[in-house]
Amino acid sequence: MLSAVLITRNAAAVIEPCLESLAFADEIVLVDSASTDATAEIARRHGARVVQKEWLGYGRQKQFAVEQANNDWVLCVDADERVSPELAASIRAALAAPVSPVYRMPRRNRFMGRWLSHGEGYPDWSPRLFNRLNARWSDDLVHEKVLFAVTPGTLRGDLMHDSNDDLASYLERQNRYTTLAAHQANELGRSASLWHLLFSPLVRFFKFYVLRLGFLDGVAGLVHISIAA
Repeated sequence: MLSAVLITRNAAAVIEPCLESLAFADEIVLVDSASTDATAEIARRHGARVVQKEWLGYGRQKQFAVEQANNDWVLCVDADERVSPELAASIRAALAAPVSPVYRMPRRNRFMGRWLSHGEGYPDWSPRLFNRLNARWSDDLVHEKVLFAVTPGTLRGDLMHDSNDDLASYLERQNRYTTLAAHQANELGRSASLWHLLFSPLVRFFKFYVLRLGFLDGVAGLVHISIAA
């Protein structure tokens, strides 16, 4: 038995394709944080169980959503993602005969109107299917991750990430994430050296644009990796 779980706030513009792609799950649990649009209404129309919860930060909000599920096996997705048919079939096959309590899947990102195939945009491996008895989300305010101590299995098929952001919206979102990450690092007593500030962006750019062939994604690949660097 599988529970698909997600967190939302004002996601009415993007959530319907996500919910449609999760129809194969035994239940859909949506934890909403005071949306003022039709997010909850759309979710209920697709058979999802909606739980309201004040915002806790990305990691804790996602872990709260996992804890609301009726099943131990959970598939965690974002509102602007959708499960491809091939991935859905791979998930069903994995649950029929699990070889690990955690599975990772390739995530394909759409940026500037183009589905990226290299660099940071793909395959962007993400562990999103797991047994909650063996894994959990970190407590990070942003850049949250699934914590586990096993070798994950690998699924076929893509998790499609289509935010529909224009460049200005994407930059605004990235600035918001980096500010949260900076606050979190400061609270943990972490700081950046001059070497890190000068060379880390260059190393990151070289890794993803050259070594991982991001240049093959054209202008979209160049802009995507430059912003990340």
